[in-house]
Amino acid sequence: MYFFRKLIRRLPGVVVHTIPVPQPEVAEGLNSRSKVGEICAEKAYGCVLVVTDATLSSLGYEQAVVQSLQQYNIRCEVYSRISGEPVIPVVEQVRAVALRMQADCMVALGGGSVLDVVKMAGAAVRYRRVSVKHLLLKFLPVPGKTLPIIAIPSTAGTGAEETVGAMVLNASGVKNSTVIVGLNVTHVILDSELTLHAPHDVTAACGIDALSHAMEAACSSVNVKQEQACYAQESVKLVMENLPVLLAQPERTDARQGMCRAALYGGYAINYQLAGYVHAFAHSIGAKYHMAHGKAIALTLMPVLKFQRQACMHKYAVTARYCGVAHAHDSDDVAADKLMQALEELVAKCELHIASPVKTEDYSELTRMIIKDSINYSPMITMSREQIKQILTSITSK
Repeated sequence: MYFFRKLIRRLPGVVVHTIPVPQPEVAEGLNSRSKVGEICAEKAYGCVLVVTDATLSSLGYEQAVVQSLQQYNIRCEVYSRISGEPVIPVVEQVRAVALRMQADCMVALGGGSVLDVVKMAGAAVRYRRVSVKHLLLKFLPVPGKTLPIIAIPSTAGTGAEETVGAMVLNASGVKNSTVIVGLNVTHVILDSELTLHAPHDVTAACGIDALSHAMEAACSSVNVKQEQACYAQESVKLVMENLPVLLAQPERTDARQGMCRAALYGGYAINYQLAGYVHAFAHSIGAKYHMAHGKAIALTLMPVLKFQRQACMHKYAVTARYCGVAHAHDSDDVAADKLMQALEELVAKCELHIASPVKTEDYSELTRMIIKDSINYSPMITMSREQIKQILTSITSK
């Protein structure tokens, strides 16, 4: 089985390049969500469904979007009954509202859950007679693209505003990841005002999530053009520059805007180069122990990156030089060490103080889960069961 996994390691990287990636127009800045009306008017949309979550709605954050649409006499409705993970009934409800009102476009205002619900609902609109539970496929081809989507992320971490994947809990309550072939995100609005009141732990965990996307893409085995590779490197640089500032001065909107862009670039990066073992470990630990994704990433990031250091040394060194952590004349060995030290210091500054839930008696089950999840990615190495357990041991001792 190990040799089979090693043989097909590069297959996901080949497949991902056959999937069209959204190329949205990007608007950014404080209160930039008020530009939605102008965008929709330019596109001649007559009816727009605004989807958000209960928390953001209680704070009235969707009102700037609604008022901007009303200013241009665009009919709109707000759906705000999202709380927690994306589930099939909510996707069904959003699709039903979009079909009833004959929406020309959907606005997704929220975190990863809202964005994933809207992406799946936008696809499900094209399959109006098919139950959503039957659309939770590994790859979902959408005839004529999804309904147009304007994505306004309220957190700076997941990059879900750009990624072609969507996660929905299936009928058994298990997370199901679907790649939407034909995702039509036409605009992304990075409004730092939405992240201003995020608690320290949320800001830190989301920042580490964005960092993991960028680092995993940067050390992927997928071959990409230099322009595409720069998304991952620039995302790492933006996190390293802006996250420490936010941790010390959470009111800094310029740093929050920088983190919004870092998350977007991280989303671009994993579209082109995929994630890796950090996510395979985090997904499995998160599912097993019901741990929030950002915290699971923070727990697994450094143990996995350190383990991969030898195989990824050159890629780490290139990233270190790009970010200014290493000098041009540093050897790859020295540059890689400098990057690992800088990242470890950054994670420590986050002060998340996460107690590891991993138990030794769960190693065999977790190993199976990690192997299954890692098949979706193209890391530089293929870990054996013994190597996975070695990393689990280092995580358990945290």
